Amino acid sequence: MRKNLLVLGGTTEARTLCAALADAGIAGTVSLAGRVARPAPLGLPLRIGGFGGVAGLVRYLRAHGVTHVIDATHPFAAQMSRNAVAACAQTRTPLIALTRAPWMAQGGDRWTEVANIAAAVKALAGAPRRVMLALGRMHLDDFAANPQHSYLLRLVDPPAAPLAFPEAEVIVDRGPFTRAGDRALLERHRTELVVSKNAGGSGARAKIDAARDLGLPVLMIARPVLPPRTEAYTVADVLHWLDHAPTDLGV
Repeated sequence: MRKNLLVLGGTTEARTLCAALADAGIAGTVSLAGRVARPAPLGLPLRIGGFGGVAGLVRYLRAHGVTHVIDATHPFAAQMSRNAVAACAQTRTPLIALTRAPWMAQGGDRWTEVANIAAAVKALAGAPRRVMLALGRMHLDDFAANPQHSYLLRLVDPPAAPLAFPEAEVIVDRGPFTRAGDRALLERHRTELVVSKNAGGSGARAKIDAARDLGLPVLMIARPVLPPRTEAYTVADVLHWLDHAPTDLGV
């Protein structure tokens, strides 16, 4: 049976996967949430925007004859991932997640781990510090509760509205980044604390390695808990799964 994939994208891994699928002649569509104004080129036809929850994703899978779903969203795109698990269960569509192994603290790391964004906001209460807020733009408004800090923000797109922080330096850039480059950035900003999600993988790790090099503390936000699902850490493993996955979960 001819495959027709839906790739839930938005990550470097998704771009690599789409290129591999295109090279292999596997048909499919990659879907982006639309949070980035200038998406990097992809190897598959592109759709942008949400699906309308689980019910909307179910309708899409059925209407477009999707045979397999690959969730290659960010590890913190929890709602989309939960919706994918539920919709694929309802439609009996095979699902795999191309995700990243989480980072683990190493010798020399000075991590304080917190459960979520709200806990990170609470942890930043106190005296003013120079903080790298390495979270993207989605949660910036949450940290407006701590305006006393001088923030360093690195964003893919320029802010669409004035920032809620009295003092902030914005760097508009797209990764992957280098350890040496991030070390220089942290030194230039005289950073005292790095706030990061445990995104995993190599593309966003540079700031964590740079913080270790400089002896800086890191406030590390744990990943959200997701329903059980099949996971892979490499494109090769996803392609292997595609060769062996049934086209109906009941088979």
